[in-house]
Amino acid sequence: MCRNIRPLFNFEPAATDDEIQAAALQFVRKISSFTKPSQRNEAAFHLAVDEIAAISQRLLISLESNAAPKNRELEVARARARSAQRFGD
Repeated sequence: MCRNIRPLFNFEPAATDDEIQAAALQFVRKISSFTKPSQRNEAAFHLAVDEIAAISQRLLISLESNAAPKNRELEVARARARSAQRFGD
């Protein structure tokens, strides 16, 4: 599950709300061990996702870097190249 959580800081363009929400969802799924919570736990699960997404958004806004922003397309290409080298085509 956590493999789906990607770094979101220092990219151009900046991380979208959907990307932050998806990372928060993956985090809550991991720590709760629920892919889909029961009806009884659903409210707490979704509240946790929303709170973690909000905190993550605030964190990303407040972080600073001296490094140049990373290019998303270039990072995807590098990841694919590493995967191809590791696992083959």
